[in-house]
Amino acid sequence: MTATHKPRGKWLAALCLLPFALFFFAFQVAPLIWVAINSLNTPDGWGLGNFEKAFASKFYMQAVKHSLQIAFWSSVFGMLIAIVGSYSLRQVDSKLRDFVIAFSNMTSNFAGVPLAFAFIILLGFNGALTLLLIQAGLIDSFNLYSKNGLIVLYTYFQIPLGVLLLYPAFDALRQDWRESAALLGAGTWAFWRHIGLPVLTPALLGTFVILLANALGAYATVYYLTTGNFNVLPIRIAAMISGDISLDPNMASALAMILVGLMAAITLVHQLLLRRSYHVPR
Repeated sequence: MTATHKPRGKWLAALCLLPFALFFFAFQVAPLIWVAINSLNTPDGWGLGNFEKAFASKFYMQAVKHSLQIAFWSSVFGMLIAIVGSYSLRQVDSKLRDFVIAFSNMTSNFAGVPLAFAFIILLGFNGALTLLLIQAGLIDSFNLYSKNGLIVLYTYFQIPLGVLLLYPAFDALRQDWRESAALLGAGTWAFWRHIGLPVLTPALLGTFVILLANALGAYATVYYLTTGNFNVLPIRIAAMISGDISLDPNMASALAMILVGLMAAITLVHQLLLRRSYHVPR
């Protein structure tokens, strides 16, 4: 009877997964296939002409460069702040911890027009915080609409996401490990080097990849902040599928595939680093 129910249970589980599989194919796989096919469609026929044009254009390569620089530095700064914040949350009272987690959950969804408007009020050319920093003599000026300004903006919405992703990872660090290490003569640096960081490495790498993807694909906030005048990949892609003058959906598909390729390369590096991590089971 057990043997009879076992195959039936597997078929039932597979049947329950069918709606998810259909949904995943319809909204994830099928659009990607469509974009990949259209990226090969050129005015001269099928080929790699769109990719050749993209890689030969300084304008498009500048968009790739800006996207990678903003995504990388905002992810690095966001991760560093999130690591300190997540670790600190483990040491505070549960009520304050719950409030900060709830606040992080709320602010992780604060993006688009409201976020751009808030930063203009705070850090625009005549923003309240900008004027205070200038009066205090800490800065001469600050351009929110430049690459450095966008890094600050991106870092803001990277921090709550990083906290939400890293906070559960610190549960893996048991208090008795630190006590045992201290009894054996290991200091704080030795504990983190040989125990803490190796245990947290999968979570840190995974979070960094997610933050990179989050920044590379960000569109609404940077569009409304700069009205589409800053050259990053999402802006260029959107301009080619919604603009009247620069309408070129096939080139937009090629740029989208370049963006997918960047994320695939980052994910591959992430997996290779995980395999080299000595605490990951082989």
